Amino acid sequence: MSRVVHLIGNGDMAAMYKPAKGIKITCNMPPFEVADVYGTVMVDFKMMKALAEGSVRLDAHDWILGWRPQKWMEIRPDFYMKYAKNIKEFYTVLPGYVANYTDFNCGHMAAHYCANRLNADEIHMYGFDSLFDLNMRSYTDLVLNSDRTETNNFRLSERWRPVWQGIFKEFSNTKFVLYHKHNDIKFPVPENVEIVTNRSTK
Repeated sequence: MSRVVHLIGNGDMAAMYKPAKGIKITCNMPPFEVADVYGTVMVDFKMMKALAEGSVRLDAHDWILGWRPQKWMEIRPDFYMKYAKNIKEFYTVLPGYVANYTDFNCGHMAAHYCANRLNADEIHMYGFDSLFDLNMRSYTDLVLNSDRTETNNFRLSERWRPVWQGIFKEFSNTKFVLYHKHNDIKFPVPENVEIVTNRSTK
């Protein structure tokens, strides 16, 4: 039986996710309630700061944390002690095709984790709008400030899209199913990537 993972991102098209069998992984703060979440992935200092301040609460989920949250815990052992029960694991893998952890965003890490650590045969991805459009809107932006000017969005898209190409190539035996309102993805994808457009977001 195939090992299926549903990866729910924070973009507008996350609404294409419908409850389904398989492992559920979320990124930062999911835009809606997702049942039976295996873990939520976080990679940023600003998310750790928001959790420390209490402006964000994610106590209901187990956490899968990247390199920067791990450093935050080392600097703030009080924070680590408070939330240790929430931490499923630290995932600090940085693929060779990624220059640094800044270029390895939450979605990248989540997809890499699903393929590498969870050994997924299929990864269904919802809300990864920046692969298709110059749309960097994220549900997390409602609670954490981010630079979403057009210039910065273009810079991030140009930096992040090649990382996706690296992930799809590295895990050539994994099927990636991308859900979006159209199939005009902005870079060439290999045969292990499928695009689904026929789900209603209403």
